[in-house]
Amino acid sequence: MMTIDPGGRSDQERPVTYIRFDGWLARVENAFNMFAAFSILALMLLAVAQVVGRVFNTPVPGFIDITEQAMAIFAFAGVAYCQRVGGHIRMEIVLGNLSGRTLYICELIGVILIAFTVALLIWGSWYHFERAWNIGDSTMDIRLPTWPSKLVIPVALSLLFLRLLMQIYGYARLIADPRRTPIAVPVIEGVEEHAKHEIEEAFGEDTKEGGSK
Repeated sequence: MMTIDPGGRSDQERPVTYIRFDGWLARVENAFNMFAAFSILALMLLAVAQVVGRVFNTPVPGFIDITEQAMAIFAFAGVAYCQRVGGHIRMEIVLGNLSGRTLYICELIGVILIAFTVALLIWGSWYHFERAWNIGDSTMDIRLPTWPSKLVIPVALSLLFLRLLMQIYGYARLIADPRRTPIAVPVIEGVEEHAKHEIEEAFGEDTKEGGSK
């Protein structure tokens, strides 16, 4: 029996390959986001060790160098995940009053501009990684090589670029038929909906009306 989705498309007409790639990309983004979270935790523990060590006159060697290199991880590793869930700060004064094809056209233009900017950043950050690799650049204190942290940036931005390409396709299919169900694109939510989804995400399950399952 063939079922019909809310957008009026049958199961056979749904973009199966697109949905599967979105799922694969989401798993990679989640892994990068967890990597960023663990790097923050590690730096917090390292800072505690640094404070305690200074009390006993045994500070952590190269604490500043380690912190500087780790900053690239937690600053960039979660950027694609944040784009997927629509967590980046943006102004919705105009977009919040739009709907249908007009909204999707504006969203598409914005995503294309971001993708172009990210592509330039990938090129520039890869150049700096190559330069650090070729000259053997290192930190001043404990001589940590800088190329690993510089490699994180183009890799994380490349993941973001893939997510932006997914969203470009997602908005394009919505422009073609606004009745379709949004897939792999952030949806503008009201305050109540946003709060509900944050609760569901925190507990890891959907909340039913009047209780939870």
